[in-house]
Amino acid sequence: MKIKNIIFDLGGVILNLDQNRTLNAFKLLGADLEAYNESLSIFKEYETGKIDSYTFKQTIHLELKGTVSHEQIEIAWNSMLLDLPPRRVELVQKLKTRYRLILLSNTNTMHMDDIYKVNGREIFDSLFDKIYLSHEIGLRKPNLDCYDFVLKDAGLLAHETIFIDDSITNIKGAEAAGIRSILALEPLDGWIEDELVKVEMGTL
Repeated sequence: MKIKNIIFDLGGVILNLDQNRTLNAFKLLGADLEAYNESLSIFKEYETGKIDSYTFKQTIHLELKGTVSHEQIEIAWNSMLLDLPPRRVELVQKLKTRYRLILLSNTNTMHMDDIYKVNGREIFDSLFDKIYLSHEIGLRKPNLDCYDFVLKDAGLLAHETIFIDDSITNIKGAEAAGIRSILALEPLDGWIEDELVKVEMGTL
C-alpha cells in the first residue's frame, strides 16, 4: 500500500510531554485537575476554542476561591510542556522528503503560545504542510468529524494516509475514519521507519 501522507499528533509524539508535571503543579496549588476535568466543561471548551484563556484561568481561579493568581495557573498549566529534540526535527525533515506531513493536535492557546515562544513557530511551519489545532478549527480528536475535516481540507485520501498518536482513543477515532494508524508508545524516533515499512508491505 502506497502511503503519501502522515498525520502526526504533537504532544508525546513530536514534542516531549509530561502531563504528570501539570497534575502535580495543580495539586501544589490545591487543585485536583482530574476532578475538575470531570466536573467542569471548560477543558473541552478551551480545546475547541469556545472559551478564551482568560475565561479558562478565571474559572479555575474562582474554583480555588481566588487564592491562586492567573499567572500561577498558567505556569502550572504549561509545566507539562518539555523539549523538542533536534534529532526529532531532523527525522521529521527526512520524512518530509518522502511524505506530505500534517500536524493535528488537541491543544489550546496557552500551550501553543508557550510552544511557539520556546521553539519558534517557524520550525513547525517548515516541518508540516498543514497544521490543525483543535482550538482553531473547533474540532477535537477522537471525534470523527475532526478527522473528516482534516482529510477534506488538506485534500488527503484516507487510504493513502497514516495517523500517528500516543492515545489509543485517538487511534480508534482515526481508524473509524478509514485512516491506517500507528500507536506511538514513545515519542518519534527511528522506530517510525520500521513501522512505515510494515504498513506499506501490508503487515501492520
